[in-house]
Amino acid sequence: MNLKTGLATALVAAVVAALVTAATIVLVWRLAPGVVNVSSLDEKKVVDIVRDYLTKNPEILVEMTTELDKRQAAEQAAQQQKVISENAEALFRSPLANVAGNPNGDVTVVEFFDYNCGFCRRALPDVVKLVEGDDKVRLVLKELPIFGEDSEAAANVALAAAKQGKYFEMHQKLFTEPGKADKEKALRIAGELGLDTAKLEEDMKDPSIQKSLD
Repeated sequence: MNLKTGLATALVAAVVAALVTAATIVLVWRLAPGVVNVSSLDEKKVVDIVRDYLTKNPEILVEMTTELDKRQAAEQAAQQQKVISENAEALFRSPLANVAGNPNGDVTVVEFFDYNCGFCRRALPDVVKLVEGDDKVRLVLKELPIFGEDSEAAANVALAAAKQGKYFEMHQKLFTEPGKADKEKALRIAGELGLDTAKLEEDMKDPSIQKSLD
C-alpha cells in the first residue's frame, strides 16, 4: 500500500467512523434524498453509501486533507506564538545573551545553534550577510550544544571569549575552521585571535557561562 492509498483509506475510515452517529443519518439522507429510508439505516448501509459517495467525488478527500493541513498549521503557529510571548524576555532581552549587529536595532533575530551542526555551519554566510547588510538588525546568538561534550566545550570557550570582546569573531571562526569543534580547537582559535588563553580558561569557570547554557 503506497502513501496516497494509505491516506485515502485512513480518511475514508475516519469519515465512516464520524458518520456512524446520529448526525450521520441526517448527512446520508442529504446525500441520497428520497433514496434512503432513514429508519432502516444500519452501519453497513452507511459505510456503503459513504464509500460510494467518496468514490464518485474523490476531490472531497483532497479538500479534507487541505483543510486539515491548514488547521494544523494554524494551531502550530498559534502555539509557537504563545511560547515566544511567554518567553520573550529570555529570548530577546536576556542579559546573558550575546548580540551581534546593532544592539539597538528594531528588528531582532534569534539564532539557536551548535558549533557541530552542519546546517548551522551552512547558514553562517547568510547570517553574517544579514547582520552586515542591514544596520537595523539585532542578532541574538543562543548556544544550544546538543551534540555532546565537545559542542558544550566549544560553546564554553566562545562564551568566555565574550569577556574579552571577541565573541562574534570566535563564533564565526568555530564554524569556518574545518573539523569538529571542541575545546582544543576553540582554544587554538582563541590564540590566533589574540585572546589571553589563560584568562579565557579561568573565565570558562564563571557560573554565568553555565547558566547561559541551561
